[in-house]
Amino acid sequence: MDSLQILLRAAHGAALLAAVLLLARAGRATARRLRQPEVIGEIVGGLLLGPAALHLLGRETFDAVLPAAALDALKLVAKAGLVLFLVGLAHELRAGSGVTRRATLWVAAGALLPPLFAGTLLAGFVLLQDDPAVRGAAPLPAFVLMVAVTLSITAVPVMARILADRGMSATSAGRLALAAAVTIDAVGWLLCMLAISLGSGSLTGFLRSVLALGFGAAGALAVRYVVRTPAAGRACARRPRAAAVLLGAAALAIALTVEHLGMTAILGAALVGLAIPAGETTAWTPAVASLTRVGRVLVPAFFVVTGITVLNEAFSHVSWALIGVTLVLACAGKGVGGYLGARRAGQPRGESRRIGVLMNARGLTELIVLQAGFAAGILTAPLVLALTLMAVLTTAATGALLGLLDSGGRGPEPAPAAEPVALAAESGTR
Repeated sequence: MDSLQILLRAAHGAALLAAVLLLARAGRATARRLRQPEVIGEIVGGLLLGPAALHLLGRETFDAVLPAAALDALKLVAKAGLVLFLVGLAHELRAGSGVTRRATLWVAAGALLPPLFAGTLLAGFVLLQDDPAVRGAAPLPAFVLMVAVTLSITAVPVMARILADRGMSATSAGRLALAAAVTIDAVGWLLCMLAISLGSGSLTGFLRSVLALGFGAAGALAVRYVVRTPAAGRACARRPRAAAVLLGAAALAIALTVEHLGMTAILGAALVGLAIPAGETTAWTPAVASLTRVGRVLVPAFFVVTGITVLNEAFSHVSWALIGVTLVLACAGKGVGGYLGARRAGQPRGESRRIGVLMNARGLTELIVLQAGFAAGILTAPLVLALTLMAVLTTAATGALLGLLDSGGRGPEPAPAAEPVALAAESGTR
């Protein structure tokens, strides 16, 4: 490939990235006008762009404008932005206060176990309907487990954006909800891989996920060991930009390897962020802040690019009864479960309500899980459509419900000052 072709491909990629970021900006502006969290505009814009562009341009023109190689490169850039953003957010969680291991585990249990039960009920409803177009032909254990997992998902990236947009990242409810969501994310992906393995009759995928989890924990421990050395601290203080580049490269390598092995890059990013020393006196705080700024610029592209590729097929008709039952069970499982878990963790009623609402935000993480289940032949098109509508509606309701709670009370409370503590998301995945 000559230099001219390289330049043309680079220009094409840059133009696509610019177009995606402009679309994200338009989606955010629309969401603000509708008094929705900005991330909702990014998600819905991405979901609608792919089918709309395909319909208007046709398959040949669409593939010429967005060839597979360019789309893969765009996905990588968008995913890198997400990883850097979450590294900074997890580091802020580690520096945060008022979030104990016990509280995190109670909230995670409350927002995971009841939704799993609600998902089992949804699977039972589908079985009672006895409609082969909705049930499909997947083995019963794989089908029930996959449907249960789809109702237990909480989207870490979407929750992180909602917290940042609403200024809740420093509140006790925000910190506790995000720490619990990271824990749920790890368990949820393991269960998802187990369901796919049951559907294929092989446990290879599940074992790869366990290996990915171990690799992520080992990589985070290695980062923790290096950055805590006095020599690394002095080097970071002298050259913070170079330290930020090296730290970002390490985070991306760990996160993308974890994803390649079968888990989500989100988990790798969170583990690295939790491994970096926190506090105002550490030399690594400015370096992490630089990563967060870069990630915040690029992370909207993740929502748009993922949305473009999620709904790439025309799904068949789905009954309103299935949509209604899915929505009710999803909201009841996450909302009530998250609230009860927060109350059991000792949180006030107002904060517990906010945590229950936050845990109900599913976003694109739900859609990625649905895509995995659909590709594995476990979930059918009508069921995926019902669950997709549920994911968008529950995520859209999160901002509105938080606004109602804040208008009815004194608003979210900032977390009190305390010594940094180890989070369950850090210790529970080692």
